Amino acid sequence: MNEEQRRARRRVLRGACSVAGLAGLASTGFISRAFAQQAAGARPPAGAVPGPAAASGPGAAGPAAPRPLPGTQVVLLGTRAGPGVDLKRAQMATAIMVDGTPYLVDCGYGTVRNLVAANINGQKIEKIVFTHLHNDHMGWAVPRDSPFTAARVVVQQADVDVYKTNRDQAGQYDLLIEPLLAQGRLQVLAGDAPLGPGQRIVSTPGHTPGHQSVLVEEGDESLLVTGDLAVHIIQLLNPEVAYASDMDPDQARVTRRRVVEEVIARGTTLAVSHLGSAFRRL
Repeated sequence: MNEEQRRARRRVLRGACSVAGLAGLASTGFISRAFAQQAAGARPPAGAVPGPAAASGPGAAGPAAPRPLPGTQVVLLGTRAGPGVDLKRAQMATAIMVDGTPYLVDCGYGTVRNLVAANINGQKIEKIVFTHLHNDHMGWAVPRDSPFTAARVVVQQADVDVYKTNRDQAGQYDLLIEPLLAQGRLQVLAGDAPLGPGQRIVSTPGHTPGHQSVLVEEGDESLLVTGDLAVHIIQLLNPEVAYASDMDPDQARVTRRRVVEEVIARGTTLAVSHLGSAFRRL
């Protein structure tokens, strides 16, 4: 492996997010225009569930308005979309509260300050589910800096394996996985698993080998927290569109096709990370 290949490998392992990473479309300028329109507050695509009004000023932060399910509150925590905001940093954590007890899905940009803004007591966080182990989704759970010192952290074995094998290329194993193992706080799964009544982890591999999503269901209502299943609305409209930071692009396409078909059939709401508006329906 030459130096250029090593740099590319490190970028994928660490989770470099780039508009230009959407293969085959960036050169048309369409993706850049779509991001600019979304950041400027343009009308979302038909069928989209409106997110919060953009906060004033570039980089304004705060929790997105909760998507209600009976007995359950879901709050997106991260940087709100607004003029001049880098949308690849939007909504990097999700708080799910069931009967008043919160847990986190991902723990990235803006998590701590936005828990406070959402009036969620971070000391009550007993569980953090990682959709995957890219830097932008896991930073506030790194044990040496994390305020969530008692939280159980839930990951897939496939992600643990890939970062153990590539620990010389990225720091996730040394900084996150190994310390959590030593503290007895890492729960490692192999595929789908229940989280609690009406909640379960769904395996959605491709972006990373162990990428997972969280499905919350109550009656006819359902919401899927998707991580980086899709990083642009184009990939929800056309799941075949590849992304440069997908570790397995072919598997990612298969997963997106399956998930898109399922959420359309059921009317599931998506809670997304990088698409600007926090909640979307297809």
